[in-house]
Amino acid sequence: MRGRVRAAVLALAICTTAGAASANDLASPESFAKITDEAARSAAMFSELGRVLTSPRCVNCHPAGDRPHQGDMGRLHQPPVERGGDGKGTPTMRCSTCHQAANFDPGRVPGHPEWHLAPIEMAWQGKTIAEICQQIKDPARNGGRAVDALIDHIGKDTLVGWAWAPGFGRSPAPGTQEQAGALVKAWAESGAACPAK
Repeated sequence: MRGRVRAAVLALAICTTAGAASANDLASPESFAKITDEAARSAAMFSELGRVLTSPRCVNCHPAGDRPHQGDMGRLHQPPVERGGDGKGTPTMRCSTCHQAANFDPGRVPGHPEWHLAPIEMAWQGKTIAEICQQIKDPARNGGRAVDALIDHIGKDTLVGWAWAPGFGRSPAPGTQEQAGALVKAWAESGAACPAK
């Protein structure tokens, strides 16, 4: 088993380097074709998707506590806001007070009509890619979604899509939403295996 995992990690490094045009691109599902073991290929694709899921654009809104983080360094949100019962802030400090329907670049304020924190059961901050993988497959910890529903959530949801158009002063998530959607689809179709670490 360890030999298979080492081979998969080596293949992942080769595929990622060969399949991505630059460090910020995502490798395509096709670039993992040389990994013949389906579970190892599936886990390698999730590891590549993990580059998106562990980026500040995702982790800042999937915090371990009740305060969002912000910026590329993941500092605690200022002003000091709280999650609230619905993930959209407390009654006296709603997310929509500052976060409008679109980014407001002059004020460096990100925006989307549905701006909110992910539910606490979807907290990823401080977790490994393997832990996130197990969590994202569990409907009790992923917003009640079946694995197949994650394809549209990651690949088409416009709030998730904000990660690739975050506005002035913030680095976008790696690749594109379309590339991330293709990876999650290929991962799901290949058995949704998780990396070992």
